[in-house]
Amino acid sequence: MKRLFLGLFGLMMIFSLLLGLFSSGTDQIKVTILYDNYVYAEGTKSDWGYACLIEGIEKTILFDTGTKGEILMHNMRQLDVDPQKVEMVVISHEHGDHTGGLPAFFRENSDVSVYHPASFSEKFVQGVKMAGAISIPVDEPVKLCEGVFSTGEMKGGPIEEQSLILETSQGLVVITGCSHQGIVNIVRKARAMSDKNIHIVFGGFHLLQHSDEAVNQIIAQFKEMGVVKCGATHCTGDKQIALFEKAYGPNFVQMGVGRVLAFPK
Repeated sequence: MKRLFLGLFGLMMIFSLLLGLFSSGTDQIKVTILYDNYVYAEGTKSDWGYACLIEGIEKTILFDTGTKGEILMHNMRQLDVDPQKVEMVVISHEHGDHTGGLPAFFRENSDVSVYHPASFSEKFVQGVKMAGAISIPVDEPVKLCEGVFSTGEMKGGPIEEQSLILETSQGLVVITGCSHQGIVNIVRKARAMSDKNIHIVFGGFHLLQHSDEAVNQIIAQFKEMGVVKCGATHCTGDKQIALFEKAYGPNFVQMGVGRVLAFPK
């Protein structure tokens, strides 16, 4: 009888351990870089453009789609990402290096809602509808699903753009496409939308034409606003990225295709 009890107890302990291992992933939000100017994981391809996948939340979200569909699909295959699992697409702005991969993605999965700035062209909207997807224009800040928000269509720059905000237990995660509205303005908008601190900001910062002095001023503003970590990439510029890396040290997060970031909920 004692042996039977110990055997059952042992089986229960093993079952409990396995259950913990399989369920632990649900306690994290995972962001995988699918398209970027830089390579992080071997076997993936880099190109001018940006896209990332957000998992572990209410809906699996594809944020932007890069420039070339064949590269987006290649990177998805290499990173074992199933397009069929994407439930929502969010497009930051109507430039080809963020929308170009959408037709190829639609060939794999058009059963999605596409959230895009309200100013997008009729051509883009019709393309979404013809593919069988749902076009949802975004104007004001909006909750996309539990813990995920859009800044809304930010105006005043060369092109209207939206960015994503994720709520985590570490603070806000701000994901940008190209930051045409100004990266500092985007961070300020995120702070105004929540009382949480900014844990990390990553994506394209659009600083290629900025001098060292101008970039250092932006870095100073980041720190004044309490941005803990930074992952500048895509259209930020190599020299400008190096300045962020120098300023943030161990709190600079290297980006590139295949980089996976995890945040506790």
